[in-house]
Amino acid sequence: MPESFNLKSFLADLPNLPGVYRHIDAEDTVLYVGKARDLKKRVSSYFRGTPSSPRIAHMVARVARVEVTVTSSETEALLLENNLIKRLRPRYNILFRDDKSYPYLMISGHEAPRIAYYRGSTRGKGHFFGPFPNAWAVRETIQILQRVFRLRTCEDSVYSHRSRPCLLHQIGRCSAPCVELISLEAYRSDVERAVRFLDGRADEVLRDIEQRMLKASEALEFEQAAALRDQMGALSRVLQQQSMEQAGNDDADVIVLASAGGRVCVNLAMVRGGRHLGDKPFFPSQVEGDEPGDILSAFVAQHYMDSVVPPVLVCSHALADKGLADLLAERSGHGVRVLTRPQGARKAWLEQALRNAELALTRLLSESSQKAERTLALAQVLDMDTDEAALDAMHVECFDISHTAGEATQASCVVYQHHDMQPSLYRRFNIVGITPGDDYAAMRQALSRRFARVADGQAPMPSLVLIDGGKGQVEVARQVFAELGLDLRVLVGVAKGEGRKVGLETLVFADGREPVALGVESAALMLIAQIRDEAHRFAITGMRAKRAKARTVSRLEEIEGVGARRRQRLLARFGGFSGVVDASIDDLRSVEGISAALAERIYFALR
Repeated sequence: MPESFNLKSFLADLPNLPGVYRHIDAEDTVLYVGKARDLKKRVSSYFRGTPSSPRIAHMVARVARVEVTVTSSETEALLLENNLIKRLRPRYNILFRDDKSYPYLMISGHEAPRIAYYRGSTRGKGHFFGPFPNAWAVRETIQILQRVFRLRTCEDSVYSHRSRPCLLHQIGRCSAPCVELISLEAYRSDVERAVRFLDGRADEVLRDIEQRMLKASEALEFEQAAALRDQMGALSRVLQQQSMEQAGNDDADVIVLASAGGRVCVNLAMVRGGRHLGDKPFFPSQVEGDEPGDILSAFVAQHYMDSVVPPVLVCSHALADKGLADLLAERSGHGVRVLTRPQGARKAWLEQALRNAELALTRLLSESSQKAERTLALAQVLDMDTDEAALDAMHVECFDISHTAGEATQASCVVYQHHDMQPSLYRRFNIVGITPGDDYAAMRQALSRRFARVADGQAPMPSLVLIDGGKGQVEVARQVFAELGLDLRVLVGVAKGEGRKVGLETLVFADGREPVALGVESAALMLIAQIRDEAHRFAITGMRAKRAKARTVSRLEEIEGVGARRRQRLLARFGGFSGVVDASIDDLRSVEGISAALAERIYFALR
């Protein structure tokens, strides 16, 4: 440690209060972030006795100083710890990479509610069910609700302008409240039964439908009785199909850990209303030598900061952090039980989740082995270092240019490292000040901007730089590298073959080596093609987004009567151009300065 940091004095002065601590190395890089109920005891434990794992031992050996932040409670410390881990991605924390929000099923708060797939805040009007582990589980549930309760899924702009029933009504998936083939009262009753079904009260819903069917039959309302009979039959079939999956009325998450081949899988199975909604595997990094309880504690702490925690967590191992359940309960406002020896249906859930974790881990190890073999093949073809550590660290960047007849030109840079694509490291470059359609000038600008930082020592040099293009593009890249004084050996062009078929590409080198055609069977070429195609995809999506943004304003400008002020009001009122497109005529009329005639003109101009 540096002389300016007196560890003994620092530890002696630490308070016996909750807070967050950060271990920092000599280069001011945060190595580890942790929370503590008692900062003095927790931080001191790192420097006394044997570290709890090889990972922690490596970390402690690199610590130059420690910083702490005192918080008012351990719950506040948990929140701060999670935010810092997400922002700093410390090298020695157990990290779970999952940046996506979980999907929900939404039943809207409209007069005639609709069911929809939904991501985002659940604080708005309506009912939100979930979270679901994946989009497939949401859509399967929507299909069930359509078959049984015949609820609408259409957007408001469609619903408010129907003059006759749509195809979904004709195939028995919607009761058509849009054209009043069902009264609003009866439709809302179906919505209420759907909500009870999603809450796990399916048997109650079934009895209710049966009683209504009998009453309708006694009243000689045979058409109504037949419709209820069909609804009851559809619900019965659904319940029969789910009988093997139903487990009471539980809301629980099942969290299990499996390990093999030096990798760990934490599998999350979600159970809502007694229905198994599916599994989601996570593969944490930096878990060498850590105990299962420590890994599960890290998962629970990171996962439930951004996700709803159910009242029951069924875990394959006891959490190392014994107070974590109480912290989650305090944060969520309801009790949280952690079970490690469940019985009955919960035990079956646990066993199933463990089997799925083992299967996911087997797939990962198989895929990882194949990916490592492709990286090795590429290194051998290009005469690069084939040491295991060097292969894992191999940093490949690929550049591509995309535009539409010179409009919205963008360059993309994608990154391959650790035997996989690294989306968090991707970059796009908006290309300006060139002749529209000049791909050479666009490539020169992108490479100059990217590698000027390398030449200045502000960024590391990649192991390999792939250019999507042949001799012309490679020559431009060569000139940029020569001007910046960079190594030309890392530059390789990927020239398309006849008919642009994968497997017929030729590698073109900037350092004068003869071009190489690897052939269709080459694992190295398959990896290069994968990286090149990802660069192409990333460039195209960026270009389309840029083009759409540029055209958004112009489409509104083209509508007679929509000036700058009205355009601004429309975009602000509906949250952007897509919201204006989706708005109904009545919605458009509600905007200040938009008359009925102008609302119609805008509505039909954007169709």
